[in-house]
Amino acid sequence: MSAKLIDGEALAAQIRADLAKDIEAIKAKTGSPPKLASLLVTSNPGARIYSRSQAKSCQEAGIAYDLVELPDDTTADALAAKIDELGADPSVNGILLQMPLPEGVNARDMAERIPPEKDVEGITAANLGKLLFYEGAELIPCTAAAAYELIKFAGCEIKGAECVVVGHSPIVGKPVVCLIVNDLGTCTCCHIGTRDTKAHTSKAEILVVAAGVPGLITGEHIMPGATVIDVGINRVPVLDENGEPVLNEKGRKKMKTVGDVDFDSAVEVAGAITPVPGGVGPVTVAILLRNTVRAALAQTG
Repeated sequence: MSAKLIDGEALAAQIRADLAKDIEAIKAKTGSPPKLASLLVTSNPGARIYSRSQAKSCQEAGIAYDLVELPDDTTADALAAKIDELGADPSVNGILLQMPLPEGVNARDMAERIPPEKDVEGITAANLGKLLFYEGAELIPCTAAAAYELIKFAGCEIKGAECVVVGHSPIVGKPVVCLIVNDLGTCTCCHIGTRDTKAHTSKAEILVVAAGVPGLITGEHIMPGATVIDVGINRVPVLDENGEPVLNEKGRKKMKTVGDVDFDSAVEVAGAITPVPGGVGPVTVAILLRNTVRAALAQTG
């Protein structure tokens, strides 16, 4: 058996296309497109690459993108003041806080300074709390929402399904559990304290893996025919037939991107599976755009 691949690029394109009408309506009403402000307080190369990718995605969608750069030695007070400034700026509809932050600056404290209505990552307590109260939160954590949308895109009926989420982070695992339970799926959450992960995952009709451990889940963990959503994005060395790292022309290890699921074994058992890359990643970016538009719509009435 070979699983059907769940095309994240196709779903992302569908989500972006659905935003076009709302973006034009916002522009007609305010004279300006929705605006996302991204706070970058690091020289981390990965964060800068991510920022450029965000800028390109916003430009393609017709969303204004403002990269606000602060130096590496920015203090917590200075960063808080900048977040407050953006929060009070009526031209800014969404605020994104890039990681990592400078040493000694508490990321949770800074995230909570973002006004909930501009929290396009959906990570403030106010927005996360809406998931617990079945309120149909508009601003849902982007990666969690992406996993949820991919489940539906794969054609799964969540109501009544046996579901397992591996990973209990506050912005991915736990929100996915809430989204599934809110749709009346029966959900188990596995984590580092779970004694026998396989005993749970092997019974799951829908399996979401978001643990940040490459190859954690293999084919033997999966129930035949299950739908598998692999949230993991990990960089690992390319190995040769002897298990040794392959070097590039500069003598450095060649790297590849893999998920938390061992794809080669899982694809032979699952009924449907997201690839890495090309699965959750592009949908996460599309959800960020959707959240920005939703925030702008709410703010403009």
